[in-house]
Amino acid sequence: MGKDKKEEEAVFLRKKITLLRAFSLLIGSMVGSGIFISPKGVLKNSGSVGFSLVVWFACGLLSMFGALCYAELGTRITKSGGHYIYILETLGPLPSFLFLWAEFFAIRPANSAVVSLAFGRYMLEPFFAPCAAPVPAVKLVSLLGYYMVLTLNSWSVTWSARLQTALSIVKLLALALIIVPGMMLLAQGHTENFQDAFDRQSLLLDKLPLAFYAGMFAYSGWFQTSFVREELVRPERNIPLAVIVSVITVIVGYMLTNISYYTVLGMQDVLASPAVAVSFVQRAFKSLISVVPVLVALSCFGTMNGGIFTFSRTLFVASREGQWPPLFSMIHIRRHTPLPAVMLMSPLVTAMVCIGDIYHLMNFFSFSRWLFIGLATLGLIVHRHRHPELHSPFKVPLFIPVSFTIICLFTVAMSFYSDPVNISIGCTMVLSGFPVYYLIIHRQMSTRCRSPFYYLTHKLQLLLEVVQQEIKTY
Repeated sequence: MGKDKKEEEAVFLRKKITLLRAFSLLIGSMVGSGIFISPKGVLKNSGSVGFSLVVWFACGLLSMFGALCYAELGTRITKSGGHYIYILETLGPLPSFLFLWAEFFAIRPANSAVVSLAFGRYMLEPFFAPCAAPVPAVKLVSLLGYYMVLTLNSWSVTWSARLQTALSIVKLLALALIIVPGMMLLAQGHTENFQDAFDRQSLLLDKLPLAFYAGMFAYSGWFQTSFVREELVRPERNIPLAVIVSVITVIVGYMLTNISYYTVLGMQDVLASPAVAVSFVQRAFKSLISVVPVLVALSCFGTMNGGIFTFSRTLFVASREGQWPPLFSMIHIRRHTPLPAVMLMSPLVTAMVCIGDIYHLMNFFSFSRWLFIGLATLGLIVHRHRHPELHSPFKVPLFIPVSFTIICLFTVAMSFYSDPVNISIGCTMVLSGFPVYYLIIHRQMSTRCRSPFYYLTHKLQLLLEVVQQEIKTY
């Protein structure tokens, strides 16, 4: 009894993510701004309606391969932290720090900025239709939404998870409102936009990686349970189950949504539309013109919530492993949330929302993200080879991580031809982590010296009311 009371009062991250919440986290992270933004990016870079649908299905299949690899990694490696911890445990500290460096300074803030800007745009759409909302107003509402989610994640893990579950239902409802009228029109014989769907002359092979980036951006989120592994109830069972069900649900939903878009909107309409879902409703279902943008905005809100919830755990684990300042592995003494890790990224996201353009941001961070996801699944192959004795409760056939890794790294290599400027910026960002690692992190880890920021850390710890976790959760 005394032990239970002691554990109840201890400061650590509780196991509050059930199977339903894990499913909601995945659905809520995948179905966000992507399906409402990316159709334009996929179509523009694939060249035709038919090829864009092939890209959407291929991206779904690729996401399933990646999700299955991560499900196995999640049953083999018991720590939270997602890509970061998998690369650290399988390939070593240098590549894991380079990932952390690129993720913190480029990938996550750019990703969060894209989703926040989509939230702001769709939230204001009904008030300014048929005109576009003013850019400063969009950015202001984007930041307001982001800081609301930030506050909630700082306040309560339970309420963040509950919000994610509720918004996942909203997301599926938003998809249904696009799918149902589109399928009804298709059944009535409206197939004119699918004539000559596969126009080979318009297919540009060098642009295909960018089409895949846009499609994979819409599916991104299938890896989110790996970030909160230590907070999952029965992770050995719930990670594979949540991953398989959620990815299949999203593939079916995305394919039907795209077919609905193209049933109503022609190729030029999609390319000209600043908000494809709104253009669709204007043409097909005018009575819902004020409802769908709000549903889409709430959908983006859920993606922001999932992103902050999971990335804060990466910083938390990196700090615990000695590759990030110690303050960020601390937990609020009453709220039991990783408060410093939750708050840290907000200045960068604010800056990117203020200066960013959605499509440039997307290409900028996609290179780094897919490079490191490919390295994480390469790590699975390495881990299997090094630890053949390790029994994993969930195991995928070897061809899945091999083919997924090859496709990821090939797409990354090809993208240098497709968008050399943005990809070079992303590459430079990753490489800039080398001197930081060798001058600061490697030296600090090898000597175990006390950080020069010890005094500042102590003062911030008192101010934020945070301490190191008191019970080991891995």
